[in-house]
Amino acid sequence: MALREKSKATDTSKTQNFLVKSFLAGGVAGMCSKTAVAPLDRIKILLQAHNNYYKHLGVFSGLRGIIKNEHLIGLYKGNGAQMVRVFPYAAVQFLSFEVYKKSLHKSLGHASHFSKFIAGSMAGVTAVLFTYPLDVVRARLAFQITGEHIYNGIFHTLVCIFKTEGGIRALYQGLSPTVLAMIPYAGLSFYVFERLKAFSLECFPTICGRPCSRNTGGLVLIVPAKLLCGGFAGAIAQSVSYPLDVARRRMQLSMMRPETYKFRKGCFTTLYLVFKEDGIVKGLYRGMSINYLRAIPMMAVSFATYELMKQFLGLDTGLDT
Repeated sequence: MALREKSKATDTSKTQNFLVKSFLAGGVAGMCSKTAVAPLDRIKILLQAHNNYYKHLGVFSGLRGIIKNEHLIGLYKGNGAQMVRVFPYAAVQFLSFEVYKKSLHKSLGHASHFSKFIAGSMAGVTAVLFTYPLDVVRARLAFQITGEHIYNGIFHTLVCIFKTEGGIRALYQGLSPTVLAMIPYAGLSFYVFERLKAFSLECFPTICGRPCSRNTGGLVLIVPAKLLCGGFAGAIAQSVSYPLDVARRRMQLSMMRPETYKFRKGCFTTLYLVFKEDGIVKGLYRGMSINYLRAIPMMAVSFATYELMKQFLGLDTGLDT
């Protein structure tokens, strides 16, 4: 009995250790990846929502315009709210993925690759539900132009939206397209990364891997391979889910100008209005070029940092197929 209780206590301690370290690794990965692409995130929001000052510009001319009009710090406008949001968001997402993946492996078996897609989708939705109001705040702050500020900081933005736009419901404006987009986006991101990681270590162990006795299979991906796998995963996932991301931003920013109030009517109405007014290329996929420029390095840095943090914290990052 004493041995059984000791074993149970050890298992509980190991589980808690795993959860805390996975949470920390995910949070750090999210902060690193978002900071790396913060300027591209800012111009993406301005282009997606047709900001009056930047809607006629391209990616690089828009970045130059921000620096000219708002100085270098303008590239990082809204990044404070982003960091407040992204640490818990990424931490919950990566932790949830590990938990869901283990649970699904028990019920579906390790041979089920589809379980990784399901786990990724569930992890993405879980993270969104926990942190969505901060995403709305980040979008509002990033959309503002110097000299025309409506909001002053994270707390002021939260209070203003809550008081003037309908309470808690207003803080979740655009949630439906976000959840719909997150299912394929997060699912494909995790699934493709896991499959590419397994493929690289199985087929090119001497090129893509290095020995690590702590890991399952005795190998870990080298950093360039982690970045490549993460980049490919991000590109594929973004291509599928991008129109819903456009709808999310339009809905989040709908109350900032009278002419955009119409985008409050719901996800599918917003998608239809964007398509009707601007078509596919200039509407539903507006800003897609910048999205590739930001999504590929962002996901590359995110997955690579997460894997490196897991190695640093002593967690297994080996094959899981």
